[in-house]
Amino acid sequence: MIIFLYGKDTYRSRQYLHKMMEKFRSERDPQGLNLVRISCDVSRGNIMQEILSAPFLAEKRMVVLEGLLSTSLTTVQEALLARIEEKSIPQDIILIVSDALEKPKTKSAKALFERLTKEQFVQHFEELTGPKLTGWLMADAKDRGGDMGRDAATFLATTIGSDMWKLSGVLDQLVSYASGRSITPQDVSLFVEEKIDDNIFTLVDAIVQKQTARVFKLIQDQYKAGNDAGYVFAMIVRQYRILLELRDVYDRGEDVQSARLVKELGIHPYVIKKSLPMVKRYTKEELSKIHEQLLTLDKSAKTGKGDQAYLLDMFVGNLVK
Repeated sequence: MIIFLYGKDTYRSRQYLHKMMEKFRSERDPQGLNLVRISCDVSRGNIMQEILSAPFLAEKRMVVLEGLLSTSLTTVQEALLARIEEKSIPQDIILIVSDALEKPKTKSAKALFERLTKEQFVQHFEELTGPKLTGWLMADAKDRGGDMGRDAATFLATTIGSDMWKLSGVLDQLVSYASGRSITPQDVSLFVEEKIDDNIFTLVDAIVQKQTARVFKLIQDQYKAGNDAGYVFAMIVRQYRILLELRDVYDRGEDVQSARLVKELGIHPYVIKKSLPMVKRYTKEELSKIHEQLLTLDKSAKTGKGDQAYLLDMFVGNLVK
């Protein structure tokens, strides 16, 4: 059996690999005699010999090769490819090839990569972005015994990005800090430095001022910058939620920029400063209605009632007309 794990998301691929190794140990190799893990960039041993060696007093042997495609071990790459093509790797060997590389540079590595992707057991760990990353954060928080709302997950994802190793560390801290209650955006703001996207302020400001042509140009600019509709939508939702919170404070006659409220709301002072001019253009009722419309759009996108980019365009078009 050959298993190929590859992709830039080394955190998820490593987690997956560890689960397979632990399962093999517990079910087939409790004494640890038939599991070999080789880091190909530092190995000086005979890798092919390890792949072809028979199990020791067991039915199966697991051999894990890490980073083979990223090395200059041309001879090994070619030998392994030949063995795969000939179907001459022993049936009692479970071979796992794991690599972060998605576009090998050398001829031999490319040939092996292309052949491995045709195997039956292939898992591609691509970098998660947008709704996929938000969904992963919510699910992983649950796996750790916590609970994270979509707003908090979106805030964390847009602040840190696709660095899964860093996200994992922050999730551990947040689950421990929340101690049984749902993690909020305010909690997230205590553990990460907010990433300020001035382009989102510009986009929402254009929506507020009903500058139709400019709004759609700014959305396209976001797409060209590599941000998908899910990211743009999430940031618009977050900004309108902030406007709603600030309008509520404003209507109560409190100082929106006071240090106490900044801490209570969990909003960066710069974000408050940029948002205040927009707050005065809406009533609380108007902002509540817009926020409800955004939640309805989000539900429609998640239940397959329409493409998120199309639904976003329709929403913005109705808002600025």
